[in-house]
Amino acid sequence: MPGVTATDLIALVERSPAAVAAHDREAWLDIFAPDAAVNDPVGSRPHVGRAAIGRFYETFIAPNEITFAVDHDIVCGDTVVRDLHVTTRMSTGAEIRIPMHLRYELADDNGVLAVRGLFAHWELPSMVLQLASAGMPGAKAVAVLTPQLLGNQGVSGALGFSRGFVRVGRRAKRLAVELLTAIASFDEVGVHRMLADAAVELPGGGGAATATALLKDLPDLRWGKTLAAGRMVTVSIETGGEHGLALFEFDALSRRIERVRIYRLN
Repeated sequence: MPGVTATDLIALVERSPAAVAAHDREAWLDIFAPDAAVNDPVGSRPHVGRAAIGRFYETFIAPNEITFAVDHDIVCGDTVVRDLHVTTRMSTGAEIRIPMHLRYELADDNGVLAVRGLFAHWELPSMVLQLASAGMPGAKAVAVLTPQLLGNQGVSGALGFSRGFVRVGRRAKRLAVELLTAIASFDEVGVHRMLADAAVELPGGGGAATATALLKDLPDLRWGKTLAAGRMVTVSIETGGEHGLALFEFDALSRRIERVRIYRLN
């Protein structure tokens, strides 16, 4: 987007937690393009368009106190990736802290910068486990959330949300870490073997790349937080002294990496 700076992109993204903290529904909806999609969590059915995103807000944001603790922002082309933890305090007093990667895909909407796609990479089962361990406040939270979900989104919406439980798991996480280990150790044979026919992308100007390029472009590679949502595994990385995000997309059986995208600062 000509003339748009990284500061402009971050400023738009920052409007989201500000509106959430203020419980300002209209301000939050206004950051999205009319045809935007919210994938939260990734793997659940997307909420497309202002009306659907508004119902998402009423279900999951309006009743709760939500705070964002951002560790790192990565601006890569027209995408902002936030490496963070989100803490949600529910009306029953139950509190959950969720490790997350938020990916905002931004675009020009009739001359106005807007969010075209929001992808929240977090693990739905971990939220359920935290609620289960919260005792009575957690049980009450589930009892409150269920009618909210059905009332705002209907049975189809509830089923669409439940698709977030279907995700790649430990095997996929292990394969992602094995690939990162191969890259860090300059194991070119191992990298080519694991990627096979997978698409490799370096968004933000790099475009399509090769397995060999990963060995050259990711010096001093380290990694940390690893999350599985839908068919994707996201990993917090550090390379060349800068923070980034590695995104791996798997086949349905978690046996093969189909796509790798590396988000780094421009």
